[in-house]
Amino acid sequence: MVKALITLPFCFFCLVSSAQSVYSGAILTRKQVPILCYHQIRNWRASDKQVDKDYIIPPTTFKDHMKMLADSGYHTILPDELYDYLTKGTPLPPKPIMLTFDDTDGDQFEVARPELVKYGFKGVYFIVTTNIGKNKHYMDRAQIKQLSDEGNVIACHTQDHTNFKKYRGNDWETQIDKPTKKLEAITGKPVQYFAFPFGEWNSQGLPELHKRGFKAAFQLTEPRDPHDPIMTIRRLLGCGYWSAKTLDYNIKHDFGRLTLEEGILAKTK
Repeated sequence: MVKALITLPFCFFCLVSSAQSVYSGAILTRKQVPILCYHQIRNWRASDKQVDKDYIIPPTTFKDHMKMLADSGYHTILPDELYDYLTKGTPLPPKPIMLTFDDTDGDQFEVARPELVKYGFKGVYFIVTTNIGKNKHYMDRAQIKQLSDEGNVIACHTQDHTNFKKYRGNDWETQIDKPTKKLEAITGKPVQYFAFPFGEWNSQGLPELHKRGFKAAFQLTEPRDPHDPIMTIRRLLGCGYWSAKTLDYNIKHDFGRLTLEEGILAKTK
């Protein structure tokens, strides 16, 4: 009896691992959907370094980005739609794109939200929970709840932006479980999506995300894990010094390709 009880979890793990391998191959054969990642939306300061401008986009430039997307016929999608497309092949609207916002910055509500509303766009907000109401530069609980109520998705970006590669022991509870529960309490909705701080991840930690019930996780521009692409979905940084024309070029050229390893795995499935 004891032996049977020990064997059951192992068998379940094998079944899950096998199923994951099958759908991973299918995911890798599907065309990647462009996903943009924005952070601060404010004018540059004299103290901002060139590298900072990757993450700080002036409001006028952000508005140009959104207008270009609307004029080009893009339709924003949300993570559930992306998940169904990747895992089941569910059709998406013409020219799908996802807009994501990291770190809880207040200008994402004050500046980005009106632009999204103007064009009928929806977004995904990856929240660092220690930033909630931290000061005037960050969103508060009411703003996060409003975004959720308006049809946007609120998702987890850890408690304090600690690098995912460093998690050990209780870090999983501190950085993922507690923030997730806090966001669920604010929105009244399940939190099923995750973004890696700094876009950095390691394959060893991905099973912890599956274990916690996340449907997908988002990085930045590194190649996807060929064995678990649903937990390493790529995003393109909406750089502050990119014009709308430059963004358009990068959207068209940065998605849709497989790395050599991805391609080999996809052909074997």
